[in-house]
Amino acid sequence: MSSDQTQSLSKTSFKFFGLGGSNEVGRSCHILQYKGKTVMLDAGIHPAHQGLASLPFYDEFDLSTVDVLLISHFHLDHAASLPYVMQRTNFRGRVFMTHPTKAIYRWLLSDFVKVTSIGSSGSTDKDENLYSDEDLAKSFDRIETIDFHSTTDVNGIKFTAFHAGHVLGAAMFQLEIAGLKTLFTGDYSREIDRHLNSAEVPPSSSDILIVESTFGTATHEPRVNREKKLTQLIHSTVLRGGRVLLPVFALGRAQEIMLILDEFWSKHSEELGNGQVPIFYASNLARKCMGVFQTYVNMMNDDIRKKFRDSQSNPFIFKNISYLKNLDDFQDFGPSVMLASPGMLQNGISRDLLEKWCPDNKNLVLITGYSVEGTMAKYIMLEPDTIPSVNNPEVNIPRRCQIEEISFAAHVDFRENLEFMEKIGARNVILVHGESNPMGRLKSALLSNFASLKGTEDEVHVFNPRNCVVVELEFSGIKVAKAIGNIVDEVTSALGVQVKPDLGSEIKAEQEESNGSPDRKKETDEKTIVSGILVSDEKNFDLNLVSLSDLRDYHMDLSTTVLRERQTIHIDCKKELIYWHLCQMFGDMEVLIDDEGITHKTQEPAKPSANNAGELELKIMGDVKLNIIKSVATLEWSQGIMNDTVADSVMAILLSVDSSPASVKMSSRSCNHDHDHDHDHDHGHDHGHDHDHPEDKHYKGNGIGSEHDDLWKIKQVARLCTEQFGDCFSYKFHESDTAGDIMGDVTIGKTKATINLSQMKVAECDSNPLKGRIESILSIASDLVAPLC
Repeated sequence: MSSDQTQSLSKTSFKFFGLGGSNEVGRSCHILQYKGKTVMLDAGIHPAHQGLASLPFYDEFDLSTVDVLLISHFHLDHAASLPYVMQRTNFRGRVFMTHPTKAIYRWLLSDFVKVTSIGSSGSTDKDENLYSDEDLAKSFDRIETIDFHSTTDVNGIKFTAFHAGHVLGAAMFQLEIAGLKTLFTGDYSREIDRHLNSAEVPPSSSDILIVESTFGTATHEPRVNREKKLTQLIHSTVLRGGRVLLPVFALGRAQEIMLILDEFWSKHSEELGNGQVPIFYASNLARKCMGVFQTYVNMMNDDIRKKFRDSQSNPFIFKNISYLKNLDDFQDFGPSVMLASPGMLQNGISRDLLEKWCPDNKNLVLITGYSVEGTMAKYIMLEPDTIPSVNNPEVNIPRRCQIEEISFAAHVDFRENLEFMEKIGARNVILVHGESNPMGRLKSALLSNFASLKGTEDEVHVFNPRNCVVVELEFSGIKVAKAIGNIVDEVTSALGVQVKPDLGSEIKAEQEESNGSPDRKKETDEKTIVSGILVSDEKNFDLNLVSLSDLRDYHMDLSTTVLRERQTIHIDCKKELIYWHLCQMFGDMEVLIDDEGITHKTQEPAKPSANNAGELELKIMGDVKLNIIKSVATLEWSQGIMNDTVADSVMAILLSVDSSPASVKMSSRSCNHDHDHDHDHDHGHDHGHDHDHPEDKHYKGNGIGSEHDDLWKIKQVARLCTEQFGDCFSYKFHESDTAGDIMGDVTIGKTKATINLSQMKVAECDSNPLKGRIESILSIASDLVAPLC
């Protein structure tokens, strides 16, 4: 059960900082900062640039502060600079991607290292290579994999991966930091194709949406039309003896087009000469990764899983498509179809075939993916008369071949993007992964679409920042405490109804009424108090309400908190007596306040209180403080094993100080001969009251108790000795003698003992047996006399 216990917080800034992929397609890399946490999304390269120029602007941000780096999918513009970040910068965070993405990542980037090494072979600058195979291997070992729909928590950063379509393993990430939810789509597709599901809509809404805007306001043709147009163009080209070049990314759309062509060739085998027109894919990388596609069939859509199940054969084992290992082995004698990478025609096999085939007007170059500004794929769609040779830029090659574009790029169009945004319901939309003009048009279209919400609480804000420009959003967060353990059971059991949490620490119960029942319960506003401990984990932004009994079960790692305890009691004895007892018990005592000079024997004079109210304040054993004002004693200490023990001892002394044998001895030291208290009933009337009157001066010298009680106690001890020893016991008492102790004698034959009745001890005795008997009697006398005084 989650309670609705909330409290308003001060506004906190959320920051978005684009290091790449903002107002451009390529080198995607975005930084999110909130509540002291930093998340990095993707780490790609720009396909139109080489070396360090292709990197995101990593120098503009301190990568050592990044806690988590999430890679949405394996394409180079989203993942190719990851080894550089992990091995060549001060990045120390954790890296996560899905299982298929990691499986393909190793092969894809290994191929990237080889291609860039070849491309820069003429350069003398070894640093032109972003990283080495060794860097790639080390980074690979540090990458952690996550499952779709499972939530991972890294020090308060919670993130969940959802299917994004686009390519195998592509994920959109929903992040939650301190209750603020952000959805990053990465590249996503809302279209069901031959092998992938469409992008999912997360079940919970998001406050911020970071969304791709690749196609801006453009809309796609229906997929059926595009497939038909693709196969017709290829079919007509090969029938007239031409060759078809499809520059594709080695992974992703290449497999999709292979599925389309393999099916078409099987259905039209006679027209195509029963295998006389071959289809090749010229990508070693695609061949290596085909096993990954064959492995993760069950992560694809229902159609391909059904084919896999029904035919008992893997759909990615193609019947009509062959792998071309080396272009030198290619017998280019007739019509053929070639899927070759890279998709941007920058270099490699696809560029070599382009230069070879473009002078022949029977041939066709069919662009099926998205083309980035500055690449040959983008340039050739302008149908130039000539193209430069990649190996010798001064040589221009005539271009007479046919150029067509049919987009199978798995990106959303405007209609799909808008529909997705409306389902997410985010009030803040940040556009990424799009060229400036299409992105600007998309922003205007979105603002127009949401214009009716302007000025309301649901107003949608759209941002299209450039690289290295901060977007800062203010959020007033709320804290939600989650009730766990016995508290939930107690409330449910006590109320016997469905529990609806109310604000504060109360839970409001709503009685369920059954229609037709004669004694329906009336709804009441009664509230049940929920008592528990609120446990806040500021690092992970968790807030739990637990009962004391559940504390150790749910929060074993809690550190202790110092608590101050206080106890107050009423006392009926002199401060002097209490101080004397404390001195006997404890060796470490510091006098803080002493208005009456009771502790005049201390080495340092104590500070008097401001109002001189007869206050005594002592610090015992370092941390236990005792304060006595009049007849009220207050004990205060910090909770702990030693302090609790000391405090218990002090409290025991306060409760029993005036009834202890030592108190009887101490209070019997002085006498005043102005009064005679032979009558026992006088004690009963006066006992315990003289100490309440500071003006009563009937005590002097070292005497601590009142004279009334002191004389009575001595006489009672003397009477007990008389009962024990008869005429053998005698004591001398002079009314005029107030200075000395009262002495008594026991004479049995030649044996004699002298007893100090004031101090209740044997002064002299020449017989050990007699001395022992007298000490036993004095001990009994102390116990008998003490409770009465």
